[in-house]
Amino acid sequence: MTAPRRLRENGLADVALGEHLCRSWVLLFGVLPVDYDDITLSRLEPPRSFLEQSTMLSQRAWEHERVIENAAGGSIVTDRIRYEPRLPIPDLVLRRLYTIVFRHRHRRLRRYFGAQSA
Repeated sequence: MTAPRRLRENGLADVALGEHLCRSWVLLFGVLPVDYDDITLSRLEPPRSFLEQSTMLSQRAWEHERVIENAAGGSIVTDRIRYEPRLPIPDLVLRRLYTIVFRHRHRRLRRYFGAQSA
């Protein structure tokens, strides 16, 4: 996903909750734009959690909540999503797609922070 330079450099410290933050492009293989996310954060509790309530090109409504909990030897990251597709795509297809996407994200987090898989 893309992010504006100011956000990449400054992080989320100055974000106004409930206000549109930015348009972030979802990139397939890190290159090909396949969707966008008009990001709005409605809750931000660093470093424990956030709640994003947004719209996307493909989703009338998109809600992504991430919670990070301390655990022996590291942390447990839990992502919960809720979505309302704009097109009549079977839920089974979307669930499988998002499962693959979030497994990939969690692998990247583990690699970045040097953690072991649960």
